[in-house]
Amino acid sequence: MIYLNYNNLDDETQQHLLSVSKEDIESKFGNDLKAYANEHHMDYDKILDEEAIKNLYSYQYVFNI
Repeated sequence: MIYLNYNNLDDETQQHLLSVSKEDIESKFGNDLKAYANEHHMDYDKILDEEAIKNLYSYQYVFNI
């Protein structure tokens, strides 16, 4: 569960959430994503970014107002 202050949803907070999601995806699926990127001649960082954005939807958020 991720706790957010409703008044602080600026770009810095959004980038922090994205970096947390990237670390999460990389720790869970990093080797699989690298293999997929190599097999299909794709950029690993781009795939990681896309998967991290998708992963943000799986988090549960609590907003403090």
